[in-house]
Amino acid sequence: MSRAMPFSPTDLSDSERKLAWLPVPAEEMDGLPAGLDYASWDGRGPYPTDPARVSFYAPPLTTDTAVILRPLALMSRLRVLQALSAGVDYLLPHVRPGVLLCNARGVHDASTAEMALTLTLASLRGVPEFVQNQGAGHWQQGIRPSLYGATVLIVGYGSIGAAIEERLRPFGCEVKRVARTPRLTAVGPVHSPSALHNLLPQADVVILSVPLTQHTRHLADATFLGSMKDGALLVNVARGAVADTGALLAEVRTGRIRAALDVTDPEPLPPGHALWTAPGVLISPHAGAFTSAMMPHVKRLLGVQLQRFADGQELDNAVPTVPLAS
Repeated sequence: MSRAMPFSPTDLSDSERKLAWLPVPAEEMDGLPAGLDYASWDGRGPYPTDPARVSFYAPPLTTDTAVILRPLALMSRLRVLQALSAGVDYLLPHVRPGVLLCNARGVHDASTAEMALTLTLASLRGVPEFVQNQGAGHWQQGIRPSLYGATVLIVGYGSIGAAIEERLRPFGCEVKRVARTPRLTAVGPVHSPSALHNLLPQADVVILSVPLTQHTRHLADATFLGSMKDGALLVNVARGAVADTGALLAEVRTGRIRAALDVTDPEPLPPGHALWTAPGVLISPHAGAFTSAMMPHVKRLLGVQLQRFADGQELDNAVPTVPLAS
């Protein structure tokens, strides 16, 4: 777990207590350090205090980037920007020098992995067609692919990728892994991205779980998608722009591959966009992290980070402000 503290706890005037903006009321959290002032803002309504006073900002729980960024430009005394997402690509261009950016690594692993498994099973077993047939009162059976005996390729093997594999294991599939750093793990080898051209033609399911960086933008391009085997399924729980939307549409329209997407590019997906009606595409509205399991993890992370901040200690999950490959 990376840590950094590019500021001193004495940076702010002793005459003014440091202020933390949280996405939930402080009274709903246990054990917050007494040395800080707190205000809650959920992204709606007026600001609870002058943003210029804020030194620790945990943005609202929303995928609307504009809401998160709006007060950020006014936070002239900000020292810590604690994202509540694992990916922080949308924040990197807006972090000023001297501000420590931390992500929420580990907070959303279980929920995102559940969504990856849900999308995979729903698409393989034909759940979208079942729903349509139910609405039409139409009984139609057929043979559908199974995860049992399938080869699943996880592209991006951080904490979320590992959590996805953990949930896949009982289904009797073979899992292969790709990440920026090749290594040997207790469950098997993690291959480098250079192995994709060999691994993609073997995979029945390809799951994207990389952060969006300058190196992963449009990773799933025409060459990547064209290397997937006929009938394969692409599952994206990463960021929409990890896949090239135009290339993806070209492939699914032929019926050669299918896709299950929790994220899209653009996002939100506007009405009338071709992805909505593309054959073989299942779409969920970037809902992977938003479950009942999320808030306890968020509160736990904020409690730890705020205590470290109040004590002048290094914070967890520090993110370099220059994007790196995943």
